[in-house]
Parts: sequence; structure tokens; C-alpha cells
Amino acid sequence: MKSTHTIAAVLITGVAALSGCASSSSSRPYDSGAYNGGYSSAPQASAGYGTIDSIQVTRGASGTSGAGAVVGGLVGGLLGNQVGSGSGRTAATVAGAVGGAAVGNHVEANRDAANGADVYQIGIRLDNGDYRTIAQDSVYDLRVGNRVRIVDGRVYRY
Repeated sequence: MKSTHTIAAVLITGVAALSGCASSSSSRPYDSGAYNGGYSSAPQASAGYGTIDSIQVTRGASGTSGAGAVVGGLVGGLLGNQVGSGSGRTAATVAGAVGGAAVGNHVEANRDAANGADVYQIGIRLDNGDYRTIAQDSVYDLRVGNRVRIVDGRVYRY
């Protein structure tokens, strides 16, 4: 009976610790809103005009939600509980939960990396002399040197 309480305590503690790491943000790695290149902290919702200075393509970041670690920790803890008896069983349960959480997190990260989308960082020199960097999921027909208009954090040819 004591080992059942120990296992329950370890699993609850692990789930609580890992769920605190979970992100509640959307699954999109980059917001399609404007990133102002560090010059301003708030995205600009108004329209602006300028010229494309650079376009960089990056692979979308593969953050994990923590769900893989939680599931892996639970499965690893249950499998570790099947080994040994007494304090050896407790140690195997803890080791299984930690190992399972690590494996589950790794599996989730690999799955998300395979599904990551390209993100285009478009550097724009505005007519007023400011510089803005906009992150968006496609560039369509945009090229370096094009005159563009920025509306609500999206870049369009002008």
C-alpha cells in the first residue's frame, strides 16, 4: 500500500511540474503580425510604405507543449513500477518516469520539427527612414527591391 502512495505522489508531482512548463500559446511558431526589428515593442496596425531590403527564409521553430513529456512520464512510471520490490521498485518508478518524460518530449519535438513550416523574415526600409522586419508564412511574388505596402502586419506589393 505504501508503494502505491509513493507512485501516486511521484506521478502527481511529475505531472504538476511538467504542466507548469506547458505553453498556452498557439501552435504557430511565429505570429503573422509585425516585428519591428527591436525598435518598438508594439506591432503597428497602420499602413506603411517602403522597399524590401532583404528576405530570409527560416524553418519554423519546433517548441513542445509538454504533452509528450507528461504522457512519456506516465508510461515510464507505470513500466518502472513493474520492476523490483520495495525501495528498488520506487527507484525504478522514478527512473522510468524521468526517462519516459525525456523520451516523450524528444518524440514530440521530432514530430513538430517534421511538420514545421517555412517562415519568411522580410526586412523593409520604410519611406520615413525606419526599418521594419515582418515575419509571414509566404512571400508570393515579393522580391528584394520591390515597393511594398504594410497593412496590419502583412506585406503586399505596391
